[in-house]
Amino acid sequence: MVQNLLINSRPGLRWTGQVMNRKKILIVDDDSIILHSLSRLLSAAGYDILTADDGSDAVSTVRREKPDVILLDLIYPPDVAHGGGIAWDGFLIIDWLRRLDEARQTPILVMTKGDPAQYRNSSFAKGAAAFFPKPVDHDELLATLRTILGGTAPELDTTLRVKLAAGRQI
Repeated sequence: MVQNLLINSRPGLRWTGQVMNRKKILIVDDDSIILHSLSRLLSAAGYDILTADDGSDAVSTVRREKPDVILLDLIYPPDVAHGGGIAWDGFLIIDWLRRLDEARQTPILVMTKGDPAQYRNSSFAKGAAAFFPKPVDHDELLATLRTILGGTAPELDTTLRVKLAAGRQI
């Protein structure tokens, strides 16, 4: 989406430009390093980033922020429920998200360290828009996001372009 913006730089001089609305991506993962790394990658690619470290936080964030895409890990350790709550896994999180009006149509991209042969088909059966084994391939993730979000992401910064050219993964 594009908004018109009126900027007054000097009295009597007016310039009207356009500003792109940045798309919001929610990253859900219990691994703080993955959250940080993917947040940096996607932020540098021009997206606004939201993070959650478990299913409960993901549901709250979706209700409050209404992200355009959700990037969701599938495997969570038993203690991620923070002392006796629901033992979340990615499939349960998908089920909960699909019950929310705010997320019913939101594309969910699944990622996992688990065996792709075990999780890929189940992910698509649950309605995932894409599946990524970890480490997540940067080029593939960015291309998938551009396709799903219907266009191109803003220009990548120079540091990110160098890392992508070097084939670094998260």
